[in-house]
Amino acid sequence: MTESCEKILIIDDDPFFLKVLSDTFGEYGFTVFTANDGIEGVKAFLENAPDAILSDLVMPRMGGVSTCMEISRLAGDSSPVIVLLTSMFQETPHEHEVPEMGSRVHIPKSTRPVDIVILIEQLLNRKRFPQS
Repeated sequence: MTESCEKILIIDDDPFFLKVLSDTFGEYGFTVFTANDGIEGVKAFLENAPDAILSDLVMPRMGGVSTCMEISRLAGDSSPVIVLLTSMFQETPHEHEVPEMGSRVHIPKSTRPVDIVILIEQLLNRKRFPQS
């Protein structure tokens, strides 16, 4: 297992999925914060300043698109890595040149939790060490 001290905020209204992801990220050394919807997610972002955010797309009260856009707006130039997680498509993880629906990276919920951790670690490394 990798040693990390990165902080991740996982926002999802599915308690089972939230637990599975939280446990997996915790096993890989992440400090994990969770929220059950976008409103709680924005509040948790402001309180904890996570390095990465993994948000479900469809949630009550405030959906993933609005959540990601609000977090990006609040973060300004120091935006965390934001990944949108959805069961609405089954494609492979996809990265957009510019943010689409509040996030540059979209991944299906069917992705194995350990693969989601690996993807987040790669995105954090790329942010830390950008190529010229």
